[in-house]
Amino acid sequence: MARPTVALVDSGGTNIASVSYALERIGADARLTNNPADIRAADRVILPGVGAAGAGMARLREAGLVEVLHEVEQPLLGVCLGMQLLFAHSAEDGGTECLGLLPGRVVPIPPAPGLRVPHMGWNTLTNLHADPLTEGLADGERAYFVHSFAVPVTAHTLQTTEHSGTWSAVVRSGNRWGAQFHPERSARAGARLLTNFILEVSP
Repeated sequence: MARPTVALVDSGGTNIASVSYALERIGADARLTNNPADIRAADRVILPGVGAAGAGMARLREAGLVEVLHEVEQPLLGVCLGMQLLFAHSAEDGGTECLGLLPGRVVPIPPAPGLRVPHMGWNTLTNLHADPLTEGLADGERAYFVHSFAVPVTAHTLQTTEHSGTWSAVVRSGNRWGAQFHPERSARAGARLLTNFILEVSP
């Protein structure tokens, strides 16, 4: 059986190479692209990202990919900043209108005694709702995070994490998923999530 094809959207994030390598390790046929035809033709689409929301959205607009991502019918996974860009609005950069594929607002993580912002390092995951994307990830599984802004818990939250509050770690709305942590740096948990996305989720 042919390996599922994955369009890895070239959003300019510094984590693209490591995401691509992680996909290769699990047997996915991943292609870095900003070509709308490639994105529409792929079996799966991943939107990675590192950095600020304003710059991330500017890159997508310049590449003409905002409308393309709205048209995607196959499974779509946003990673780190890519997850945040799936939402309607981010408070970052003085306020940034994002893709609006999921309802809600990305907000800054507030400072708290003894806790560093940005939230950087390994943290535990808590399951709220079962989903093919998170199958095999138990409560207490650890994943690697790097972020200063976060998505509050909503009806679309599948998993949460704690850092100066409770935040969405994995989200879903229809055929659109997001992971706030870096699966490419999250060892077993990250490999399982990516494998589930490639092989288990349905359009």
